Amino acid sequence: MRVDDFDFDLPEELIALRPARPRDSARMLVIGPGHNALADHSVSTLPSFLRQGDVLVFNDTRVIPARLFGTRLRAEARAKIEALLHKRETGDTWRAFVRPAKKLKTGERIDFANGLTARVEEKGEGGEALLRFSENAAALDAAIAHAGEMPLPPYIARKRPTDEADFSDYQTMYAKHLGAVAAPTAGLHFTPKLMAGLETRGVTTVRLTLHVGAGTFLPVAVDDTDAHKMHAEWGEITAAAAATINEAKAQGGRIIAVGTTSMRLLESAATEDGLVNAFSGDTDIFITPGKTIRVVDMLMTNFHLPRSTLFMLVSALRDTDEMKRAYAHAIAHKYRFYSYGDTSLIYRAGT
Repeated sequence: MRVDDFDFDLPEELIALRPARPRDSARMLVIGPGHNALADHSVSTLPSFLRQGDVLVFNDTRVIPARLFGTRLRAEARAKIEALLHKRETGDTWRAFVRPAKKLKTGERIDFANGLTARVEEKGEGGEALLRFSENAAALDAAIAHAGEMPLPPYIARKRPTDEADFSDYQTMYAKHLGAVAAPTAGLHFTPKLMAGLETRGVTTVRLTLHVGAGTFLPVAVDDTDAHKMHAEWGEITAAAAATINEAKAQGGRIIAVGTTSMRLLESAATEDGLVNAFSGDTDIFITPGKTIRVVDMLMTNFHLPRSTLFMLVSALRDTDEMKRAYAHAIAHKYRFYSYGDTSLIYRAGT
């Protein structure tokens, strides 16, 4: 498929720079279940669209302050450098997007804040490098927490600086496992009140972990989707979580993924007949129109960038033209876009 098929015009003023307050007051566009069916609601009404026996699947990854600023050392030369961590490889190594990267060499040292240092172990394409840090495991986590900034998406970061509010705003209420460098943003809308409403409705909640990488923000640089390669991200679904999902499906319950990250991991762990296996490892699944969706019946997700892999994913749930019409409705009605913006609830075609 041509990447141009997933393009649309988005006014800059619709890019949200702060989240709605309270979180569940954000708007929610319900797409489906009928063809071209659209309805304007708020996140607080989500329980009314679900029923007893349904399962909401959350990604409980926790965002780390993964943007580091430092100085590259080469003999007597010094140069400022920025590193955006995106995937942990071992206790003391991270893959990162580095800039400026052109003059970076293997073996060079980078000094970050508070005494944290790293060596360049490998240099890859597109500004990617493998960094080996002076600290290891929990000590490295603590050092990054002190030295780093929250990695706001570039479409927010270029409009305003990161501040103290982002340390809580850019984190879900149920975030647990450290490792993400981007938030699973559909989950930012949930509040204790909303969770209580879901429980009263008889909806089951399940958690999995997918450490979202900075590759989620990279533009698609090819003309055809077949030529695009996704960056791998690490994820885990426990046997207990998989069993809960499979039992619910067997009893006629629907599986609602909260965020594209939850959906990608569920579909990575799915068998051909739609069962979910326990999973632990990397996934680089790329979901585009025409790919069979085996597990997810509904998806709650924010509004995505034109030509992005995430807009391609939502188009796989229904139809590209239908999703373009839904996004045109959202734009006309001034929904707020992207990480801090409003959200949608999408029924998979045929549900």
